[in-house]
Amino acid sequence: MQLRNRLYIVVFYSNTRAGKTFDVVLLWAILLSVLTVLLESVPALDSRLGGFFNGVEWFFTLLFTLEYLLRIYISPRPNRYVFSFWGVVDFLSAIPLWLSFVFPATQLLFVIRFLRFIRIFRVLKLARFTSEARSLAGALKSSLYKITIFFTAILILVLFLGTLMYVIEGAEEGFDSIPKSIYWAIITITTVGYGDLVPQTDLGKFIASFIMLTGYAIIAVPTGIVTSEIARQNNVRVKCRSCGAENASESRFCSHCGEKIS
Repeated sequence: MQLRNRLYIVVFYSNTRAGKTFDVVLLWAILLSVLTVLLESVPALDSRLGGFFNGVEWFFTLLFTLEYLLRIYISPRPNRYVFSFWGVVDFLSAIPLWLSFVFPATQLLFVIRFLRFIRIFRVLKLARFTSEARSLAGALKSSLYKITIFFTAILILVLFLGTLMYVIEGAEEGFDSIPKSIYWAIITITTVGYGDLVPQTDLGKFIASFIMLTGYAIIAVPTGIVTSEIARQNNVRVKCRSCGAENASESRFCSHCGEKIS
């Protein structure tokens, strides 16, 4: 049990030398494994170094599998870890090559390509090492309700405008169904505008102009919501128990008396 507790501190915390070493080694393993996936997708390199890439991939698969099993073993509540966000990311980092035994290369090609693709999810493990990522995740979580309301309003808008364009332009101009017209409204409001659907009537062009101007106006809304939430979190202050002075939330020692902030 004592060994299990020590391993828990090393694996889940980085405030010890062993913990920092573990994080650094894992960080390099993630970067090199993702680099391997990227290089393997280059046909010229894969034809010459396919065997090498396969060996490297097996090495990282075993490494991430052992890490995943170790985290399950040392977690006080394994089920909570397995079904958490990081538990799913760790699982996706280890499982692709093992699934290749279930879906051998003789089967559908898209299955193999998908298995190769999900290995890139290892890059998500990098966010575990940055406090900025945790801050951003917290801000996104706090802003989720506002952003959901915003996207709901946009959804209602494109549904209405798409239906309106279907009625105005009609099938003869390419707007032959409401879903297709909604697709046009979405790519127009996001200012992408592929040009595969173009309104021809004066009223349709007027509505298209309104949608494009609206698109430019709403681009900044989600950014503003998340930015304000990040600023709010950064302005959170904690009081020193010794002298009562306020400090930034990430402070470890009081800037007034020097006492450690718990």
